[in-house]
Amino acid sequence: MDFSVYWQLFRRRLFMIVLLSIIGGGIGLWLAMTLPPVYRTEAVLIVESSQIPDELAASTVQTGEIEALQIIRQRITSREMLLDMANAIDIYEDSPDLGADEKVADLRRRIGIETSGGPSRRTVTDATIVTVSFTAPTARMAAETVNHIVTLILQANVEMRTSVARQTLDFFTQEVDRFEQELSQISGQILNFQESNLEALPDSLEFRRNRQAGLQERLVQLEREQATLQDRRAQLVTLFETTGNILLDGQNRNQRAFARRQDRPAELRLAELQGELSSLSAVLSENNPRIVLLQSQIRAAEALVATLPPINDMLDPNDGATTAASLYDIQLADLDAQIGYIEDQKSASEAQMSQISRTIEATPGNSVTLTALERTFSNLQEQYNQAVANKARAETGSMIEALSRGQRITLVEQAVAPTAPSSPNRPLVLMGGFGSGLFLALGLVMLFELLNRTIRHPNDLQKALGIEAFATIPYIVTRREALVNTVRRLIIGSLCIGFVVGGLLFVDQNVLPLQPVINRLVGLGP
Repeated sequence: MDFSVYWQLFRRRLFMIVLLSIIGGGIGLWLAMTLPPVYRTEAVLIVESSQIPDELAASTVQTGEIEALQIIRQRITSREMLLDMANAIDIYEDSPDLGADEKVADLRRRIGIETSGGPSRRTVTDATIVTVSFTAPTARMAAETVNHIVTLILQANVEMRTSVARQTLDFFTQEVDRFEQELSQISGQILNFQESNLEALPDSLEFRRNRQAGLQERLVQLEREQATLQDRRAQLVTLFETTGNILLDGQNRNQRAFARRQDRPAELRLAELQGELSSLSAVLSENNPRIVLLQSQIRAAEALVATLPPINDMLDPNDGATTAASLYDIQLADLDAQIGYIEDQKSASEAQMSQISRTIEATPGNSVTLTALERTFSNLQEQYNQAVANKARAETGSMIEALSRGQRITLVEQAVAPTAPSSPNRPLVLMGGFGSGLFLALGLVMLFELLNRTIRHPNDLQKALGIEAFATIPYIVTRREALVNTVRRLIIGSLCIGFVVGGLLFVDQNVLPLQPVINRLVGLGP
């Protein structure tokens, strides 16, 4: 490889390379001077965990850190929020004709909300850090906008958590009220059903069966007593019709008549019922079905005893046949009354047995209905208790969020106005202009050389014609050609320099002063 060829080529194209580099540098200088400064500032937030352990009192807001931040970001970058923020801070005061859509798109591009840390697969969980940034043409606007966004984030977080906690509490409050109404309704249904079927409820089935058995035994006993009384009546009638006398010796007849009066079954039955009522009143309430039944039987027995004929306890032993006839009539009336009483008792017992049989037959159906109502009541009671417990937890969670003792976002570092713009990097823009011009020149040189097919080297002669060169005679430039080339380069260089200087003067006079820019470029000024 003959580097001298390339060196000669570089010398021939040096003027074009320098010219394009100067043009690129001029463009870079113009951009560095004319690009507006951009200020960027940021604030740092941190997501703190709940200050109260979940084992003691848990918050009802279960939104995760990352999810909550995503929700807040979407709310803040919504169209309505961005336009309100632009109007509140006068971000586009210098651009009143800018449309709403353009403002929203520009703000979304300039606002930065980035998160780092948070839950991970590692054993140790990093803290969630939120960085809020904004770019603006002035330092004051950048800091003011970032602080406004931070305020919106803090407010949105508090509102979101308190709103969720309040909605949870409202829901369980409504659930408790609903279950209370349903429990009251089902309680009323159970009470009405029990009152409507007071004598056919499952809890009194055993008592009614015992009562039915007792009435059955009572009927058998009444039938025996009735048969005995009927036999006595028949014997009494036969004795009186045969002898005309029903008395034994005259000395004891009054006492025996008095003894028979004392042993009348109606009075004995009344005394028996009153004793049973007295013993049961000590253990049962007045509304108990058994107490009510005994009271009705006592009233019936008292009415029957009141209808019995009185017996004269002062019978005269010397009265003779008149006394015997009177005693016969009394005893016969007493026996008839007792037989009638037994008949009434049998009718009453049979009616009671029929009523008890109907209630026993209705008990299984009533048991099924009552069981269904009680089961519904039990389920509602369980759900009500659970709803009350959930409401208590919701009240605790709402109190935690109201006092900001749950998960919260706090400000770590507030945004301040930057002292220097973050962009553009003016020295880098200037160097980029020179570099672009240089690379453009080198590219054009390579393109021209590739397109130039003339023979300029012995190797080209050998490749083109297959001829071996013995010697190389360089091109001899005449004085006139050298003078023309020199004048041409001077003219073009002067024009380029004049163009650059004129452009700089124009910028200095009409766009912005160059002295502060030069100071910033060389690092002598802010």
